[in-house]
Amino acid sequence: MKILHLSAECYPIAKIGGLADVVGALPKYQNEVGEDSAVIMPFYDNKFTANNSFTTIFNGELTLGNAVYPYSLLKTTDDVLDFDVFFIHIENLLFEKYVYSENDINRFLAFQIVALDWILTLENPPDILHCHDHHTGLIPFMAQESFKYQSLNQIPVITTIHNAQYQGWMSYEHLHKIPQFNIEKIGLLDWDKCINPLAAAIKCAWRVTTVSPSYMEELKHHANGLEHLLSQESTKSVGILNGIDTDVWNPETDDFIIKNYNKTTIASGKKANKKWLCETFNLDEQKPLVAFIGRLVGEKGAELLPAVFKNALQEQEINILLLGSGFKETEEQLSSLKSEFEGNYNVYIGYDEKLSHLIYAGADFLLMPSRVEPCGLNQMYCLRYGTVPVVRSIGGLKDTVIDIDKGGFGICHDEVTVADISSAIDRALKLYKKKTQFNANRKFVMSIDHSWKVSANAYINLYNSIKQHYD
Repeated sequence: MKILHLSAECYPIAKIGGLADVVGALPKYQNEVGEDSAVIMPFYDNKFTANNSFTTIFNGELTLGNAVYPYSLLKTTDDVLDFDVFFIHIENLLFEKYVYSENDINRFLAFQIVALDWILTLENPPDILHCHDHHTGLIPFMAQESFKYQSLNQIPVITTIHNAQYQGWMSYEHLHKIPQFNIEKIGLLDWDKCINPLAAAIKCAWRVTTVSPSYMEELKHHANGLEHLLSQESTKSVGILNGIDTDVWNPETDDFIIKNYNKTTIASGKKANKKWLCETFNLDEQKPLVAFIGRLVGEKGAELLPAVFKNALQEQEINILLLGSGFKETEEQLSSLKSEFEGNYNVYIGYDEKLSHLIYAGADFLLMPSRVEPCGLNQMYCLRYGTVPVVRSIGGLKDTVIDIDKGGFGICHDEVTVADISSAIDRALKLYKKKTQFNANRKFVMSIDHSWKVSANAYINLYNSIKQHYD
């Protein structure tokens, strides 16, 4: 089966969040079981494109409204990844140092139209088009309704919602940029009096998936305005839990960490990586280390962290280390605590891939007090490295972390409040003091299998069920 994933992000090429990790792993694992899975994405001006060589496989010209853009389809000259990646290069739109911007309406309209234009030219087109998030949300509509793509309307199109909070809204001023279609079908584009690409994808895709079963159910009640639509389309919707790339996230072989380890050598391995973190960030390696990795935004409960951390540092024997960026006010509040709690607290504002691996390897606990967490990958990474997750029971966190008091292995809380998060940290520190239980728990969580193998097969089964249904 020939599968083409369409996405704005793909690790290690361009990463802003978990979308990149999914698109960078799912095709690899699909190929490992005999499928032909590839990715098409924008060509950005970044480190990956600067450090690799590419060959042009197609050239064309795009008319977008009143503007005309020459474009190229590129492919790497070397097999640098475990699957093929095709790049859409548009000099004055997509080739930027950033992935997202204020001009994303034109940028991602161009990306989607060029992708379908190129697919039209293929002698052997894909058997499945798998679209990811609103950046590719108009592809199900255009493949189904635009006159120029009529030859593609028998190709099943899957849409995966990674985060329904972002929907790609645009005014009807942009309608003329969408390849011509029967205007009577304009309702497929509309939601709440604007063009809503994610809503259009939900209406027009052959199947809709979310990145965890619980998130699928939660969206019927909290989906930033799309609750009724998702309930209406529930018969074609399914939640499939994301996996992680266990080759990349493997403490036994990880080149980023100070000392490699497995379940047998976890004590010495975790100790060496924690020692490096504590020496580097001026922390006390004799105390438990609680870490946070993520975006400092409301979805992650980040604005509560300054108060949570201050309470914990005043009342507990604890180290706290944060890696993240987001709202400037939250960044400043978190940074201002450093002088007050020097020796037990530090922050790194920004993102550093190597540091994230080191934190998973060296921390004792990972904090995820999310308001919204469609799947979450950080909790799966930390389990792989023997770090105990402290999470809110929501979305994918609910599907992957069972509370230790309910026969599980993590620390869970129900509400996103300073009191609830603080209480969860208190429970974590009590577990840390029970050394025998804590050490046994660390070994156990390393054995939990969240690899992409199960999830990749679930998607393949979904593709096959669609083809069988319509054949």
